[in-house]
Amino acid sequence: MLVYAKQTAAVASAELHKLMRDPTELFSRAVQPILWLVVFGQVFSRVRGIPTGKVGYLAFMTPGILAQSVLFSAIFYGIAVIWERDLGIVHKLLVTPAPRSALVLGKAAAAGLRGVIQAGVVFLIALALGIELRWEPAAIAIVIMAVMLGSAIFSTFSLIIACIVKTRERFMGIGQVLTMPLFFASSAIYPLDLMPAWLQSVARLNPLTYLVDALRGSMIAGGEMAHGLSTDFGVMLAVFVAFTALAARLYPQLAR
Repeated sequence: MLVYAKQTAAVASAELHKLMRDPTELFSRAVQPILWLVVFGQVFSRVRGIPTGKVGYLAFMTPGILAQSVLFSAIFYGIAVIWERDLGIVHKLLVTPAPRSALVLGKAAAAGLRGVIQAGVVFLIALALGIELRWEPAAIAIVIMAVMLGSAIFSTFSLIIACIVKTRERFMGIGQVLTMPLFFASSAIYPLDLMPAWLQSVARLNPLTYLVDALRGSMIAGGEMAHGLSTDFGVMLAVFVAFTALAARLYPQLAR
């Protein structure tokens, strides 16, 4: 178990070193939540027809924008894996004694840490906009765990896509097709109750819905949850385990 943990940590460390050498990605990823909260959120906060419970619309959508930021950052994680394949790095990793699951978990852990940085950016924006946040240590810990787990889910999903398509062009096309449906078929910017019945069914199968719900209950003062933390984390953990198993099985296909 200790050897397995060291192998996973080594992969995660290598991924984080890439980010340290080129941190510009973090700044570019910060633009999107700024636009959504400052422009979209300010406009739609004036619309009174969206039921958001005890909080204003801007506060209601803030956890959703954090979840969106996590999704958009992690879903294109697979493009880097395809670059690694083209450079021969994947072949070198596959001949090491490290289990395939350790390679997948290492990349998922690195994606989780990137997600925490994104969370810090969204918290700063929310503070600047005067949104009332929860600062209890337990609430912050839940936000960090939810963001890391959500990032791990979508980065692993991205890795699965990369293993199947194997080319950057196909990956970019599929990634762009998937991100917006995942985002809009969730409770990120409107409650589930506003959706038609068929879309509610889709949203309940969408792991992003459970990430948003966990963030909304732990991040925003007065935020109301639809499912509860045990359900949210249970569903996300089950999806992550399934994606990890599938990604570990498909990972060797990258070398073919």
